[in-house]
Amino acid sequence: MTATSADSATPGTRTNAPRNRRQSLYKGDPGMWAFALHRITGAAIFFFLFVHVLDTALMRVSPQAYDQVIGTYKTPLVGLMELGLVAAVLFHGLNGVRLILIDFWWQGTRYQRQMLVAVGAIWLVVMVPVLVRIGMHMAERFL
Repeated sequence: MTATSADSATPGTRTNAPRNRRQSLYKGDPGMWAFALHRITGAAIFFFLFVHVLDTALMRVSPQAYDQVIGTYKTPLVGLMELGLVAAVLFHGLNGVRLILIDFWWQGTRYQRQMLVAVGAIWLVVMVPVLVRIGMHMAERFL
């Protein structure tokens, strides 16, 4: 019996053998998660701005309807959404600065992980007082 090219595969060639494990597009690298979170926060901010423009434009149509819409925003759920908006804007802005440094600083790619840790630390340091302030405001309003 002689071996054919289909019987033995050399390194670097493709075979039709089934793969043992499923490959995922996302490998779990922190930079990949920062990329995904940057896109998600950008979309959330865009959605907020869209709704904000619509409800503000309502003022020209009917001030009474505008007052009714603004009245529906005074709920605990919208208060939590405001907190999420602050968190999204803060992360998106800080990560945007990190991305600018990665793109335009000659050693940006070398220090991208350290900059991501710095973004997380700054985000946490700023978000704790924001959480306290918005939490106190929500407690006054809803409790």
